[in-house]
Parts: sequence; structure tokens; C-alpha cells
Amino acid sequence: MVLLTWIAEVADEPLVLEPADRRVEWETNTWSLGVGEEDRGSLSVAEVVAAFERTAAAIRERVRDLGFSGVATFYVWHDEQAGQLRCSTGSVPPDELPFGGAYVPSDHLGPVIEGFLADSQPGFIAWSDLDDVRCLSEQTGTDPEIRPFRVWISGVGASQ
Repeated sequence: MVLLTWIAEVADEPLVLEPADRRVEWETNTWSLGVGEEDRGSLSVAEVVAAFERTAAAIRERVRDLGFSGVATFYVWHDEQAGQLRCSTGSVPPDELPFGGAYVPSDHLGPVIEGFLADSQPGFIAWSDLDDVRCLSEQTGTDPEIRPFRVWISGVGASQ
């Protein structure tokens, strides 16, 4: 179960909490985790959720050991376009995560993992689908609706 190992290793990776330089936080504290269809099929939602919960608990301990006294959040989302699970830790509250698009913070990781495990063609968007979106936006004069995505959040800072 390579994915479970990678999730566990996130807790041991370098961790930077620098509210004055969120770019450095993002670059240091963000991980992309992807596995093939066969590996996804052998995993259960409960296994992956438990692995992320253990990682969040370990990061919480590391944040405390660092003496960081501010707000810090560990968060996980399914990047559907890349077909990957992504996770990050930042010195931000759950309602200020550094995403360009709309997201919905959630206490429930199961739906995020279900979407990832059920993704039959991770990272695959047919060119014809892209053309359909472009044609639709040209015909209607509007851009296609972008749905907010779900992000699981876990407070890992002292101020949580």
C-alpha cells in the first residue's frame, strides 16, 4: 500500500510555519500523492482516512514541539484535474486557505477520499471535452460554472 506509506511520510517531511511568507510555506509543506488504478482499487476509504488522521496528529505534535503558538491547519483535497490527493500545512485558518477557486472546508474526509478512489481516469480530460467547454462558453458568452471543491481540514496549531 504505497499510498498509505506516502501519507505517513508526510508527517516526517520538512515543516515550515512562516505567516510572513506563505509562499515558502506552500512550497515546503504541500505534497501531491497519486497512485495507479490498481493501487486505488486495493484501498478502502477507512484505511486512507485513518492514515491522514494519524498524519494530522503527528503534525500537531511537531507544531507543538516547534513552539509555534499561532493558527495552523493541515488540509487534504482531491485535485481532480491531476488525479491526485494533495495535502498541505499552513499558518492559516480553515476559511483562508490559499486556493484560487472556491472550496468548502469540511470535517469529513471520507467524501474527499471516495472521490479520489473512484476516479477512473485520474488526470485525464479528453480534448473533445475541452472543445465542448470552449464552444459552450463562446455560444453562451459565459464561462462554465466552476464547482467548489471539498477540503478536509484539521487544526494542528496551538490556537485551534
